[in-house]
Amino acid sequence: MMDMMSLSPKPGIMEIEAYVPGRSEAAGAARVFKMSSNESPFGPSPKAVAAYEQAEPSLGIYPEGTARILREAVAAHFGLAADRIVCGNGSDEILTLLANAYVQPGDEVLFSAHAFSLYRIVTLANSGIPIEVPTPDLKLNVDDAIARINRKTRLVYIANPNNPTASYVSASEMRRLHRALPESALLVIDAAYAEYVRRNDFEAGIELVSTSNNAVMTRTFSKAYGLAGIRVGWAYCPKDVADVLNRVRAPFNVNIAAQHAAVAALEDVPYTDNVVRHNESWRAWLIEQIRELGLRVDDSVANFVLIHFPEKAGCRASDADRFLMAKGIIMRGCGSYDLPQCLRLTVGSEEANRAAIASLREFMSSR
Repeated sequence: MMDMMSLSPKPGIMEIEAYVPGRSEAAGAARVFKMSSNESPFGPSPKAVAAYEQAEPSLGIYPEGTARILREAVAAHFGLAADRIVCGNGSDEILTLLANAYVQPGDEVLFSAHAFSLYRIVTLANSGIPIEVPTPDLKLNVDDAIARINRKTRLVYIANPNNPTASYVSASEMRRLHRALPESALLVIDAAYAEYVRRNDFEAGIELVSTSNNAVMTRTFSKAYGLAGIRVGWAYCPKDVADVLNRVRAPFNVNIAAQHAAVAALEDVPYTDNVVRHNESWRAWLIEQIRELGLRVDDSVANFVLIHFPEKAGCRASDADRFLMAKGIIMRGCGSYDLPQCLRLTVGSEEANRAAIASLREFMSSR
């Protein structure tokens, strides 16, 4: 008789805690400000919206299979080789494909504590071993990462800047980390928030990828370009890695309307510059205002700030979250990042920013 075995997934999958996105609804609030998902308060460029709509006649046919129009636009914008660019259904898809392609059972994947949960998810989904680098001051210490590198290390995911801590690794430290890797390991720089960084010692990863055979940089159109809803991302890779990704990605993985919208968004430089200027100004204002309330908020180079609440009954992050939700201010609880005492606040419109501070002030004054 046939041995009846129950159907079960491969090792690691049942250890995964499913990703939970930022909330978007606050029941009972008269006016809602969603400041939980690091979306642009301006949305996409009107030119991107127009390009998306103009793609309508092409919706009945398959797009060109390599996202050529988008790859060539990205290449021209950043001065890159188009054949080293791979596009995806958001940068999440590319981050996942890298693990699918390179991680085998028992391989180790490094990433920092308090980082994007996708890194752990894709590691476990491929029966790999997640290795978390502690960050007691919420900043990655490269020496601590290097100390955990060994012959089993296959991927190293570095979100730069990191979400939700908003800290970053300097270009020189990233190069030092890369030099410590064996040739059999791949450094993956997740630069989703790179457009917002204005620091002289920061480099998104283009230079490092251009001069090495085992580094990849991923980028997204979801943040500064305001196209989160249509899911477009890209990676700059060594040619061999690009070849691997093109073998394992789904056919036609970036739809034609999304490609046209992303190209138009990329070309509308004045619009993106205005988004970044707004973020610079209001991020500084938010940090100043929050600190005046007596709360800790870390320095940030991204489009969000991390607020720390005291471990005191009535004043905890969970208490603040309930109070703010009742006011229609939706922030991101950070328990899933192992930061239960924190809320993450996306830099929003002027109206949203002022409303968030007014509600925080009311919360703190009532404690």
